[in-house]
Amino acid sequence: MTHIGGYPHEFSLSVERTGWKRHRSITDCGGPPLTKAFGVYMELNRSTLKEAADRGLISHQQAENLWGFLAERGTDTPSFRFTHVLYYLGGLIAIGAMSLFMTLGWERFGGWGLFFIAIAYAAAGLWLTEFFLNRLRLLIPAGITAAFVVVLTPLAVYGIQAALGWWAEGRVYREYHTHIDWRWMFMEFSTLACGAAMLWRYRFPFLVMPVAVTLWYMSMDLTPFLFGEADSTWELRKFVSLWFGLLIALLAFWADIRTRHDKDYAFWLYLFGVFAFWGGLSMMRSDSELSKFVYLCINLLMIVAGAVLSRRVFAVFGGLGAAGYLGHLAHEVFKDSMMFPFVLTIIGLGVIYLGVLWQRHEEAVSVRLRGLLPTPIRELVERRH
Repeated sequence: MTHIGGYPHEFSLSVERTGWKRHRSITDCGGPPLTKAFGVYMELNRSTLKEAADRGLISHQQAENLWGFLAERGTDTPSFRFTHVLYYLGGLIAIGAMSLFMTLGWERFGGWGLFFIAIAYAAAGLWLTEFFLNRLRLLIPAGITAAFVVVLTPLAVYGIQAALGWWAEGRVYREYHTHIDWRWMFMEFSTLACGAAMLWRYRFPFLVMPVAVTLWYMSMDLTPFLFGEADSTWELRKFVSLWFGLLIALLAFWADIRTRHDKDYAFWLYLFGVFAFWGGLSMMRSDSELSKFVYLCINLLMIVAGAVLSRRVFAVFGGLGAAGYLGHLAHEVFKDSMMFPFVLTIIGLGVIYLGVLWQRHEEAVSVRLRGLLPTPIRELVERRH
C-alpha cells in the first residue's frame, strides 16, 4: 500500500524497479473535429453538418464539401480513428518488442551482437521514416518509425557496455525498464541526444515520447547516481522525483509556449513530468495535518492549471490527490463524525454553484484576466481554449 500525501488509501502505486516498478500506459487519442463558439469547444461531426443542412443553414453539397475538407485536414492529426489506432498499435508493438518485451534469449547474441542488431534495426527505421515521409506523405507512420529509432538507442549503448564488461555481474538489458541503477544514465543521456537529433531533423511530436520516458527514467536513476546507497529510506528519491518532475513540467510549458502556433510537442513532457512530480509528492510521508492540507491545495492548483492550459493530465492527477485527501479525512480525521458527509455535500454543491456563476460570467472574466498575461502566454491560452 502506498501513502498518498502521508496517509494510506485504497488505491496504490506499484513501487518496484528495485522498489519502484515503471508501469505506464502510452496512448495518444483524439476525437472528432472541435470548433469554438462563444468560448466553448463543441464537437463537430458529420451528423451535425447534416442536421444544419436539413435546417437550411447550409446546403447538403456544402455540408459534404466541408466534411471532406475537415476529414482531409485531420488525416495527419492523431485521433481515435481506426487507421490511427492501427498505426499506433503496430508502432507500439514494434517499440515494445525492442524495449519492454525484450527476452533473456537476446543476451546470447553478446554485447557486439546486440549493438549491430540495434544499428541494423535503426537503419531500417530511418529508411521507413524517409519512405513514409517523402514517398507516401504519411506523417503519423513516419513519426512512429522515427520514435522507433530513438528507442533503439539504449539497446545499442547497452551492447557496447556489455561488450566492454560493464555488466559482468549479470545485469541484463530488460532490467533497464524495471530496475533503478545509476549506470543506466549513460544509456539515458545517449537516448536524449539521439532524440534531440531526430527532433531537429524531423519535427514529429511523437518523437518527444521516448525523450519524455527517458527523462522519467532519469528522475529515478539520478538519486543513486548522485548519492550512491545513502538513500536507503527512499526519502531523497521522492524529493528528487518531485523536483525533477517539476522541471520536466516547466520544460513542457516552455515547449508549449514556443510551439503554440505549431503541433503539440508538449503532451508527453507534461504527462511524465506531472507523473514524476505528483508521484514524488504523494509518496512523501507526513503526520502533520497542515502538510496534508498543503498537499490538497497543490492538487487543487493542478486542477486549475489543467483547466487553464487545457491539459487533462493536471486535472487527472490533481483529482486523484484531492480524492485521496478527502478519503483521509473520512477514514482518519472524521471517521466517527456524523456531520462530515453533510458538510462535504454542502461543499460539493457550493462548487457546482461556483461553476454556474463562472459559466455566466466566463467571457467577461476571461477577457479581463487574459489581458493581464504576457503576450506569449495569452496566445497559448487563447489557442488552447
